[in-house]
Amino acid sequence: MLLTLTTTHRPATDLGYLLVKHPGKVHSFSVPTGTAYVLYPEADDDRCTAALLLDVDPQLLRAQRDAFELSQYVNDRPYAASSLLSSALAKVFRTALRGASKDRPELAAVAIPLEIRVPVLRGTPDLVTRLFAPLGWSVTATPIPFEPEIGGDSRYVDVVLTGELRVSDALNHLYVLLPVLDDGKHYWVAPDEIEKLLRSGEGWLATHPEKVLIARRYLAHRKSLATTALSLLEADQPVTEEEAELPVTRRAPLAEQRRDAVLAALAEVNASRVLDLGCGGGALLAALLKDRAFTEIVGADVATRTLEQAARRLRLDRLPERQKDRVKLIQTALTYRDDRLRGFDAAVLMEVIEHVDLPRLPALEAAVFGHAKPRAVVVTTPNVEYNVHYEGLTGMRHSDHRFEWTRAEFAGWASAKADEYGYTVTIRGVGEVDETTGAPTQLALFTLKEVSA
Repeated sequence: MLLTLTTTHRPATDLGYLLVKHPGKVHSFSVPTGTAYVLYPEADDDRCTAALLLDVDPQLLRAQRDAFELSQYVNDRPYAASSLLSSALAKVFRTALRGASKDRPELAAVAIPLEIRVPVLRGTPDLVTRLFAPLGWSVTATPIPFEPEIGGDSRYVDVVLTGELRVSDALNHLYVLLPVLDDGKHYWVAPDEIEKLLRSGEGWLATHPEKVLIARRYLAHRKSLATTALSLLEADQPVTEEEAELPVTRRAPLAEQRRDAVLAALAEVNASRVLDLGCGGGALLAALLKDRAFTEIVGADVATRTLEQAARRLRLDRLPERQKDRVKLIQTALTYRDDRLRGFDAAVLMEVIEHVDLPRLPALEAAVFGHAKPRAVVVTTPNVEYNVHYEGLTGMRHSDHRFEWTRAEFAGWASAKADEYGYTVTIRGVGEVDETTGAPTQLALFTLKEVSA
């Protein structure tokens, strides 16, 4: 599976800085379905081409939960561009997708001449043109014929896109539209895919003439997800008088409801100095920063790249000094004791514990409840009983989850930890509640007994 990105901007080898991949090396990356390689077949001042080659392992591919029912080794998945290539692109060019370049920031912000080729892509010339042309691309989509003895054209096209765009915009177009053209994903589509779509489609998707088709296909034809995504896109668009008179109902995505529930719990305990443990890309940090009630905010994560992403999301380099002084990002492992985390009003573990191997969970508990010992701890985690409501889901909600608990299991764990470390605990659901299975997310609010008294 191949994709090439070429520029004639001079010096063309600056493409290496934008992609954060040296033109003189072959870079390899392990992905869930095989190995991705980045190499440069040509690299000089006049013309530079970066190639993303995805080598799919059929055995790994069969192990993936996907919408294709891959029970056979023989299929087109290792060869035709699809969500497999889109996922590899997101991992390999993560920094470039965000439009960040430490060495060439001014170049990352401007449009440069680009040519993209995807030699084998499932789709029709008409659909490829309808999707890419409105984004400023000149499109050449050539049908790939069957063998001469069969005759006619196959369902695949050889696509060449040319235009002057920012590299980040080009990559985000590909990230969204490759699986749209293929009309399927190799993994189960969860509600958090809405956020990925909106993030990657920022600045172009809301005005795209095919946005309805894009949302439906990207979200695997799950009507409720597509409806939510489109309503969020429309939120910032002007409406007609007729539309303004129509009743509008929007159910907030679960991620948004979860953040609101955490913020409410923090307000309940009057927290002003807060730890976001396992802060990830900074979604909760951004919400905390908007509320002046939180005077000191610390985001902690083990991955430096994740912290860099959080810094960009918060725009730390552009914040006024007064705002910047309120927030700090630190690298630390949550399974180790860290004195920098002591003395805070509250700590949040939002969708974190399920990513920890069960044998290592006691180390996290000791580090947070025992050593850091904030006045309050807020923990959220999926309710596995609710998973029956997710169409097509056969395992856990995320491939990185080590476990998912029932409501009884979570309540038992929370009660035991409260007794062990001197807290009281209350448990509540987050999200739409089903009479049988409860809410999709469960939240525990721990409060130190001495504070409660």
